[in-house]
Amino acid sequence: MFKKLFTNKVWTGYALFAISLALYGLDFTIFGNLREISASFLGNLAFLPIYIIVVTLLFERVLRERERQSVMRKLNMVIGVFFSEFGNRLLKELSEQVVGSEELKNRLRMTGSWKKHDFDAALDYLRKSNQRISVDSDALPCLKQFMVGKRSFLLSLLENQNLLEHENFTDLLWAAFHIVEELDARESFDRIPPSDKEHINGDIKRVFGHLIREWVLYMQHLNKDYPYLFSLAVRLNPMIDSPDPVVYHD
Repeated sequence: MFKKLFTNKVWTGYALFAISLALYGLDFTIFGNLREISASFLGNLAFLPIYIIVVTLLFERVLRERERQSVMRKLNMVIGVFFSEFGNRLLKELSEQVVGSEELKNRLRMTGSWKKHDFDAALDYLRKSNQRISVDSDALPCLKQFMVGKRSFLLSLLENQNLLEHENFTDLLWAAFHIVEELDARESFDRIPPSDKEHINGDIKRVFGHLIREWVLYMQHLNKDYPYLFSLAVRLNPMIDSPDPVVYHD
């Protein structure tokens, strides 16, 4: 296969060289000015390194952009698996613990008609708001059971080299894994001191801040590139109290 490809390139080179000679010969036959042809040839030859530099830089830029897009497509697939297997439920669980969660849910009640400016407004709201988390001690055992059960899943994601291209999502995974370690280290949450509860709430707030932002960005990606996936994601929106996958028509 390689030998055949090499042979084809050699014959292509010969053909191009022959065409060049034929054109120069035609030029000489018609105009008969060898000095002008030589000057033109040397001029083009002098600019050849510049042509090579320009073409090489443009070609490398195109290749880097194609490679970056390929990596981002793979990364978005990983992010989709994350939300499907873990993130959506965690987002629903933690959003219930947000103080004044109704405003948050109303702001993120997405519809199929959302456009770029709607997502930008949602991200701007999240950036400016300071969400307060207050997880009741009675809710911690259930949260622990769910998150500790996903420890292996989180570790498998952290081993994915493509995630190095997405620093913010990597921060989300580390924050989530830290919560897993914190909850797993405590055998019981009965009569935990206020200082420890405040510490846990602070860690959960960190996770929630990363999680909600990455979720909005992922939904924006689906809306732009995969409308059919966005349609289902909207119906299963974890910000809705009773999500329903069924499509209803008026």
